[in-house]
Amino acid sequence: MSFLTLGSELVLPSRRAFLGVTGVALSGVGVALLAGKDALAAAADRAGDPANDAAILNSALAAELEAIAAYGVGAGSGLLKGAVLTLATTFQGHHKQHADVLAGAVSKLGGKPNAAKPSYSFPVETLKTQNDVLRFAANLEKGAYLGAVPLCKDRELSRAAASILGDEAMHWAVLRQAVGDEPVPAAFVS
Repeated sequence: MSFLTLGSELVLPSRRAFLGVTGVALSGVGVALLAGKDALAAAADRAGDPANDAAILNSALAAELEAIAAYGVGAGSGLLKGAVLTLATTFQGHHKQHADVLAGAVSKLGGKPNAAKPSYSFPVETLKTQNDVLRFAANLEKGAYLGAVPLCKDRELSRAAASILGDEAMHWAVLRQAVGDEPVPAAFVS
């Protein structure tokens, strides 16, 4: 499945075409994301080292809250139009879902979930075009969760982090393709 760009506008395939071509992969992704959400809840119920795992999840939560704010800046910039704006708000919604699940897991582990900062320091002065915003978003998505997967003592928490990592990787690839970059430039992401 490929996305087209016409001028600076990202043209997404119709929902039917997207599901027709990627239905099997989409189902697998949906299952993985649901498994990640359930795994976070289940692992929080039986965590071996709750303080350590809560700290790891709180770090991930902080990154999700930053991404929510960043997509808000991008969406509110006036630089994103049409399908690209829809894409950004969709990805922001994914981050909100991740944040809600992570906050719940931190609470179940006995920790206090991180709250969003009153403000973030984003390079708004460099965001002059739609592509600037998309590249900024792609950089936020790249490699998210790579460090968290092996750190959790509870393997279910690692599995959940890996399922969110899959979602972040898809965001990264779509954003790269939207600006004309190779969506998957290498066999490994670091």
